[in-house]
Amino acid sequence: MVPLRDRNPTVITPYITYGLIAVNILVFLYELTLPPAQLEGFFHLAAIVPRELSASFSGISVNQQVPEWMTLFTSQFLHGGFLHLAGNMLFLWIFGNNIEDKLGHLKYLIFYLACGALAGLTQWFFSPASPVPSLGASGAIAGVLGAYILRFPKAQILTLFGYFVTTVPAYFFLGLWFIQQAFYGIASLNAPANIGMESGGIAYWAHAGGFVFGAILGPMLGLFDDRSPSEPF
Repeated sequence: MVPLRDRNPTVITPYITYGLIAVNILVFLYELTLPPAQLEGFFHLAAIVPRELSASFSGISVNQQVPEWMTLFTSQFLHGGFLHLAGNMLFLWIFGNNIEDKLGHLKYLIFYLACGALAGLTQWFFSPASPVPSLGASGAIAGVLGAYILRFPKAQILTLFGYFVTTVPAYFFLGLWFIQQAFYGIASLNAPANIGMESGGIAYWAHAGGFVFGAILGPMLGLFDDRSPSEPF
């Protein structure tokens, strides 16, 4: 199931969304220039390492050049591969513009970074001793999805189901996505070696947490203040 494009127009030019996509791409291009050993070190420096974050919260120095709390933000611009980057940027391009239109540029940037940081903390809460770096924009983008399902629940999403293309309402597509993340997150509690961040896989709790925090922070920042621009119907 892959979203191709929504039918909800945007009014303002989504400079922040475009800028975030550009920064993510530039950082990934930088990653490609690093040999494997240096890339591993770069990830360890700028990604969230839950074990080290736990130590910093306890006042224990981990001898890192970047303060551990800052990795809650720097990790949002790192990606482990081209498909990881492409999938995240596709979702950000599809859904981010309309949320930026509703919140405005500055509040949207604050919203995006806050959702990413809170998503990272959600994953840390469930795996505080993990030595595996957690990285990617998916937690912040999950926050965008959480706001989108509230603001545009009936917007039609052109979606690829296997070999078939159809349209489904946003509440169905994004609701199903959230249920999947929550289910796999719960499953990972009983199988940490096979699924979730312990295996270096998908940080499902970060996705679910980002989605919930996006649904909370969006209205607080004015998601529903102006109902006239960029309505889907």
